[in-house]
Amino acid sequence: MGATRPLFELVERNRKVTGPGKITVLLVHGAWADGSSWKDTILGLEREELRVVAAPMPLTSLSDDTAALKRAIGRTQGPVILAGHAYAGAVIGSANNERVKALVYIAALAPDEGETVAQVFYRDDKHPQSPKLAPDAEGFIWMPDEGFRNAFSQHSTAEQIALSTAVQRPISLRCIQEPVAKPAWRSKPSWFLIAEEDRMINPKTQHFMAERMGATIRSLAVDHAPLLSAPQKVVDIILEARQAVSS
Repeated sequence: MGATRPLFELVERNRKVTGPGKITVLLVHGAWADGSSWKDTILGLEREELRVVAAPMPLTSLSDDTAALKRAIGRTQGPVILAGHAYAGAVIGSANNERVKALVYIAALAPDEGETVAQVFYRDDKHPQSPKLAPDAEGFIWMPDEGFRNAFSQHSTAEQIALSTAVQRPISLRCIQEPVAKPAWRSKPSWFLIAEEDRMINPKTQHFMAERMGATIRSLAVDHAPLLSAPQKVVDIILEARQAVSS
């Protein structure tokens, strides 16, 4: 209890200062992950007295995930900053809610109107250690265990990789085949953390998307999942967006 009490008090204090004018950071996980992948980001943002919510994604179709994000936004008050990792970039791009003030892409995919996730994911050559991905008999794509070690987050600790492997959630083929509507980044300010050592999404592809978006770009020597391996970098770029929204 002694170790958890300070964290409990921190979270409770932050909830009490949250009101209609306070910014909520809503974090959206990508494929093969769940909300726990944001753990260190959540704690870092809570220490900055931000209200943080990790939105659960069903990963059953882009439309389903878009609806889940809409429900999550509906549970918040006041201005919202959305941060999405990997596949979730396509999901946060669907958020045209007027309370969403900024979008933060963490090594994410940002298809334009009429494009699919698959089109941008496979735009450039894959890294030699990128895992071979294929749907199962029910149309869900699972990450091979070695994919977590070699590509998903090769800079993470052995413990983090083991946990990611154990809790992984598959993504439906429908998520990456559905064309997107006009993305919110066309009308909202956006930030993009480019992972230069990404073995899942080619950094060249990330540069292309970030530049096309007109995003504020932060290019860092991190792997595909800096929310696991370099969480303070993720916190920093979200705080940068918060500062811009606040001013």
